[in-house]
Amino acid sequence: MTADLSLYLVTDAALCGARGVVETVRQAVDGGVRIVQLRDKAATDAETTAQLVELSRVIDGRALLVVDDRLDAALAARAQGARVDGVHLGQDDASALRARELLGPDALIGLTANTPAHLDAVLALPDGTVDYLGVGVIRPTSTKPDHPPALGIDGFRTFAAASPLPCVAIGGVGLDDAAQLRDAGAAGAAVVSALCAADDPGAAAAEFLSRWRARSTPRVLSIAGSDPSGGAGIQADLKSIAANGGYGMAVVTALTAQNTRGVRAVHVPPTVFLQAQLDAISDDIVIDAVKIGMLANADVIRTVTAWLDAERPPIVVVDPVMVATSGDRLLDADAEDALRALLTRAHVVTPNLAELAVLAGHAIDGWTGALAAAEALSEQIGAAVLVKGGHLSGDDAPDALVDAAQRTRHEFAGTRITTANTHGTGCSLSSAIATRLARGDEPEQAVAAARAWLRESLRAGDALRVGGGHGPISHFAGLWDRGGLDTRPSATEIADDWWDRIRGIRDGIDELAFIRGLAEGTLEREPFVFYLGQDALYLREYARVLAEAARLAPTSGEQAFWADGAHGSIVGELELHASWLTPEHGVTSGTFRAEPSATTTAYLDHLRSTAFGGDYAELIAAILPCFWLYTDLGRRLHAGEFGEYARDPRHPYASWLTTYADPAFEEATARAIAYVTQAAAAADGGTRRRMFRAFERSSALELAFFAAPLEDAASMLQPG
Repeated sequence: MTADLSLYLVTDAALCGARGVVETVRQAVDGGVRIVQLRDKAATDAETTAQLVELSRVIDGRALLVVDDRLDAALAARAQGARVDGVHLGQDDASALRARELLGPDALIGLTANTPAHLDAVLALPDGTVDYLGVGVIRPTSTKPDHPPALGIDGFRTFAAASPLPCVAIGGVGLDDAAQLRDAGAAGAAVVSALCAADDPGAAAAEFLSRWRARSTPRVLSIAGSDPSGGAGIQADLKSIAANGGYGMAVVTALTAQNTRGVRAVHVPPTVFLQAQLDAISDDIVIDAVKIGMLANADVIRTVTAWLDAERPPIVVVDPVMVATSGDRLLDADAEDALRALLTRAHVVTPNLAELAVLAGHAIDGWTGALAAAEALSEQIGAAVLVKGGHLSGDDAPDALVDAAQRTRHEFAGTRITTANTHGTGCSLSSAIATRLARGDEPEQAVAAARAWLRESLRAGDALRVGGGHGPISHFAGLWDRGGLDTRPSATEIADDWWDRIRGIRDGIDELAFIRGLAEGTLEREPFVFYLGQDALYLREYARVLAEAARLAPTSGEQAFWADGAHGSIVGELELHASWLTPEHGVTSGTFRAEPSATTTAYLDHLRSTAFGGDYAELIAAILPCFWLYTDLGRRLHAGEFGEYARDPRHPYASWLTTYADPAFEEATARAIAYVTQAAAAADGGTRRRMFRAFERSSALELAFFAAPLEDAASMLQPG
C-alpha cells in the first residue's frame, strides 16, 4: 500500500511520562503525524493488544497504526475490531514473508535495514513483501542503546540512493533534521523523543511538518468536473496548483460541454469509474492535499466521501458547487444532504454567498449576516469556512476565514477588481488554498497568499482575450513576461494586500504584554525606560536612512518629504525622548545606560543594508512600517480599543501616549503609504516582490522591537 511516511511517531512509554502513550499519540496525530508505531518491548502480548485497540480508537483512521515486532498482537487486535495497518520488523523479528501472508496484501510492512547486506536480503524478497525500510540510526540515541553504528546524514543519503524502497530515517532524529533528511532522499523521519518528550506533541509535530513541507513540492489532487474551455473545473485547478507551487493531479467527476458563455451539457460517468480513478491515484501516490469541486449527484458525493474516510488525506478543501450563475440550485435534496455530510470531512470550505445561504438554510443579509452564517456553519461541520464577499454589491469585495473550533475570525479587505474575466475564480482560489496549506502555511497565511495571487490573476485576465462571455483569469500572470501589458495592481490594491499579509504581525503587536501594560498604565518604569533608550538609538540611525531616501528620491516632492522626516526624527522625536530620560521621571545617568539591543541592531542593520544597496523603491518599503504600524497603534489606543484608561490624564504615560495619535504624523503616514504603494504599482513584478519582503521584514522587526523591553530590559539596564 502507499503510505505517507513523512512524520512517523515511534512511541516510548517512559518518555511519554504521566501523559501516557495514548494521550501523546492523540495530540501528535492532531498535529499531523501520519503513521504511529507502537513500540513497547516490556509489554506482554495481551497488553500490546489492548494498547493497539485503544490507539485505534483514538487515531480513528487519521493516521496509520503499526506495531513493532508483535505480529500476533496485531492479529489479535484486528480480531477485536481495531484498525491495525501493519507491522514493523527488525532483522531478527518475524519473517516479512510470514507477516505479509497473515496480514494480507493491503497491510503496511516495514523492515529495519542499515547495511548493504540488509539491502541485498530485501532485494531477494518477492516484490510487494516489504513496503518501506527503517534506516538508521542517524546519530546515537538513548531510546535504543543497542543500536548499530550511526550512519549520519551522509550515510543515510548513500543508503537511500541505493534502495528501491522508500527509506524512513530513524534514530536520534530531531525537528531540526527535517530539511536535511528530506534533501538526503528520506521518505520520512521516525521521531521518538522529539515528540514523546515534548511539552506539546501536537505543536512539535506541526512544526516538523512545516519544515518538512517547506522543502518539498506538495502533491495536490483535484476532484472536480471538466471544463473544455479551460477556465474552470479541473483545468483551472491544475493551473492554480502549479502556479502556487504544487504538483497537480485530477480525478474527473463530470464532463461538461461549456465555454465562457455558459454550460450546454453535462455527462456524469458511472461511479464505478470514479472509484477506479480515485483508487489508481491513492494506490500509487502519496496525496498531500485534496481540493473538491463539482460533485454532480448523491452517488458521486457518497463515493468521494467513502474514499476520504478510507484514505484520510491530511488536507481537504471543499468548494461546494451548489448554485448556478443563474441562481438555480444544481443539486437535489438527497445530494445536498450527502454534501453536508461530506463537509464534515473537510478542513476548509469555500462557499460563495449563494452557496452559504443554501448551507445555512436562510437568506444572507449583507456582510454581517454572511459572517454570522459562516460562524454557524463552521460550528456545525467542524471545519474553517472561508466566506467570500465577491457577490456583494458595492466597491468592496471582502473575504473572511471563520473557524468556530479555534474561535478565530480573520477578515481580508479588498476593493473590487473591475473585469469580466471571473470564470473559475472559486475553483482557482480553493485549489490555491489547498496547495498553500500543503506547503505548510497556516490557514490565515494560505488564504492571504492565495487571495494575493488570485487578484493578480484577475487583473491580468482581460489580456488573454479568451471567449466572448465571462473569460478566465490569467493563472500564470506573475510568471510571464508581461510584454508591456498594463496588468499591474493599483496603489490602493497594493496597500490593502500588504496590510492584509502582515495581519499576523499586527495581531502579535496587539497581544504583547508591553503594549497592554503601556496602555493600561501597569507597565513598570524600567522596561519603559529601556524602550525609550532603544527608540532614541533607533531614531538617530533612522534619520540617516530617511536622508538616504531623500537623496535617492526621483521627484522633488519625495525628496522634501523624506528629508522632513529625517529632520523630525532628530529634532522632534529625540527632544521628546530627552524630556523623559530625566531625573524628574526617575532616570539618572547612574541608573540608565543604553546600548543597542540585539533587536535594535538587527532592525538598523536591515535598514542600513537596504538603504545603501541603492534601490529607492525597496528602501522606502523598508521605511514604511515605522510610519504605518506606529500610526495604526496610536489611532486605536486613543479610540479606546485597549480601554478608556489610555486617555485618562492621570495615566502615568499619558503624555507619551498622546504622541501616538499626532494628526501631523498621521498625515505624514498617509503620504508615506502613497509614495511606497505608487512606487510598487509602477514597478515590475520582481521589484514589487522585493519591496514587500523588505516591508514584511521591517514589520516583523517592529513587533520584535515592542517585545524587547520585557525580554531584554533586565540584561540591558544596569545599576550604576
